[in-house]
Amino acid sequence: SCCSSQVLLKSDAPTGDVLLDETLRHIKATEAAETVQTWIELLTGETWNPFKLQYQLRNVRERLAKALVEKGILTTEKQNFLLFDMTTHPVSNASEKQRLVKKLQESVLERWVNDPQRMERRTLALLVLAHASDVLENVFASLADDKYDVAMNRTKDLLDMDPEVEAAKGKGTEMIWAVLAAFNK
Repeated sequence: SCCSSQVLLKSDAPTGDVLLDETLRHIKATEAAETVQTWIELLTGETWNPFKLQYQLRNVRERLAKALVEKGILTTEKQNFLLFDMTTHPVSNASEKQRLVKKLQESVLERWVNDPQRMERRTLALLVLAHASDVLENVFASLADDKYDVAMNRTKDLLDMDPEVEAAKGKGTEMIWAVLAAFNK
């Protein structure tokens, strides 16, 4: 199955992104290839495996937030939650968030092709990640009721497709479908 497929490194050329490059080094260094599911768990710190600690990314959420702060997308604030202070990262660049929301809305309304193989890969990946992050409803919340229903139904149709079948069609989307399969487990 595509969720249990092993991740094989095609190229270790640097991407210019610190976390991605660190991930590539980890994948390259593994003696036995790991599955998509295992890599998601390891890289996000969702699992603690004493035999694979060297492959875990440290402080992933904090590092991602810091990178978004540096790009001007988020800001850093201290918020008081009763007995303790907590660092939060609210959106500081609302226009960038709105741009992504609009892109996803348009992809399932105006530019709907009803065929994931014809979708732009980055848009397909963004839809899958929004679904996996449980924010897809928020993306469509500002739509009128009829458009909201269309957007949710089309997205549901897309996300209900068989990842195995879609991954077998290739075209560079195999990893996207494997990630969807892993989150749907």
